[in-house]
Amino acid sequence: MTLCVCVPARNEAARLPILLDALAMQDWPGAIPVAIAINNSTDDSRAVADAARHRHAGRLDIRIVERTFAPELAHAGSARRIAMDTGLGLLPALDSAALVSTDADSRPPTDWLRNIAAAFSRGADMVGGRIDIDSDESLPPPVHRLRMAWDEYWAAVRAIEDAIDPLPWDPAPRHGDHTGASLAIRAKLYLACGGVPAIASGEDRALVLAALARGARLVHPVRVYTRVSPRLEGRAEGGMAVAMQVLFERAENGLSLMAPAFTHWRERSHWRKQLRARPDGAALIARQEPLLPPMPHDMMLELHP
Repeated sequence: MTLCVCVPARNEAARLPILLDALAMQDWPGAIPVAIAINNSTDDSRAVADAARHRHAGRLDIRIVERTFAPELAHAGSARRIAMDTGLGLLPALDSAALVSTDADSRPPTDWLRNIAAAFSRGADMVGGRIDIDSDESLPPPVHRLRMAWDEYWAAVRAIEDAIDPLPWDPAPRHGDHTGASLAIRAKLYLACGGVPAIASGEDRALVLAALARGARLVHPVRVYTRVSPRLEGRAEGGMAVAMQVLFERAENGLSLMAPAFTHWRERSHWRKQLRARPDGAALIARQEPLLPPMPHDMMLELHP
């Protein structure tokens, strides 16, 4: 199938070469379409992208667009929407084609696109990729322990979900990530959902929910992942940098992590299972679950030495 990688970039001159070099090293046949949306930048992002376009000519088919959004629209939703919409124009046809969202600070492994395409060949409509911290930028040990605690917690949550309400199209083992750093969606489904919502934050989650509400099948293969920078100064409001700031602050102050107890997840899984039994159950879950009260964070996560 045809895959187009879509990248929003704001003041990313230092990171874009790393991403584009990684894309050029993909074990994927032929030229790879890449749409880069540079927005509200004051650094050399355009010159760096142009240099990569020449450096990887014949391997990467890079299309660069530049936008300067008004302050109230200068956010992740606007930037990712421009990148994805530009990517649509690089696809020769929409059948058997997908848009692959990533971020400018990402460094995907060489089999990233191949494993995404394999998931689509098995019937997926969307493919989420696991988000790992780049091994070239390791975390301080106290922060690493906190992140490992989160990883173990979410693995336990997925085990609860798989035991109570398993999804045949997203079987275990699976991860649980489907963010803009690694999210692939069929081109026709993207259009049917109206594209990326132009909202300040959470635009990736909103796109996923819109697709799920249409009955789309989202999968999380363990072989699909990318590596991202653990930077503390991000480009998007409410993005990963904010989560990293929280981990660093809690590690510095010796504070523990709190999360919803597993009993809440068991109750939620039974609720999903009951609703999923209806003919349009999957779509109902996507529409109704965001309206439920948030789970209380009433359990302290265990930290390993």
